[in-house]
Amino acid sequence: MSGTLRAFVVPVTAFQQNCSLLLDEESGEGAVVDPGGEIERILATAKKRGVSIRQILLTHAHCDHAGATAELAERLGVPIVGPHEDDRFWIESLPEQAALFGLEPARSFVPDRWLVQGDVVRVGQQDLEVRHCPGHTPGHVVFVHQPSKLALVGDVLFQGSIGRTDFPRGDYDTLIASIRRELLSLPDDVRFVPGHGPTSTIGAERRSNPFLAEARGNRA
Repeated sequence: MSGTLRAFVVPVTAFQQNCSLLLDEESGEGAVVDPGGEIERILATAKKRGVSIRQILLTHAHCDHAGATAELAERLGVPIVGPHEDDRFWIESLPEQAALFGLEPARSFVPDRWLVQGDVVRVGQQDLEVRHCPGHTPGHVVFVHQPSKLALVGDVLFQGSIGRTDFPRGDYDTLIASIRRELLSLPDDVRFVPGHGPTSTIGAERRSNPFLAEARGNRA
């Protein structure tokens, strides 16, 4: 479906995680992606930007991305969508994660909808493609809106880097394969919002990201 989907980035937690507010400009309906903490800041930005939050989307279940999910869903009365069910064990450990890293207290939850490869999530009148990208966590997903040339990639890919793979059930080779299959298959002009740090484009990372040298060689 054609249309414009806007993303407003709200850095939250001590890890400066890029929580995102998505807005379908035609309907005013939106979603919050990866609410790791600082609920009042998220809600204030939503009010300022005119985003009516109708759901919470999760790329994965590390605490800096999902720590405020249960409380926010309860306060707003909205469903939790994602990630893939392979991240269930991370969701169950959210209270321990928060205590370990000194973040705001977090509660575990059960998503209203687990996501799998090829699913579609609708925000307002806009459809997001769901791509399963394990490697950083086993249940990591990314969201792609083709008409706006926008992707929300969590901790899979960063400007000049990739996600860590030294957490439980992380795997470097799996992550590289996910990036090659699900992200480098996108057009160069797709802009992506990573889980931390500045935005970039698929083309820029294809050309210069040192972790993707092998992928560039295979493409040549």
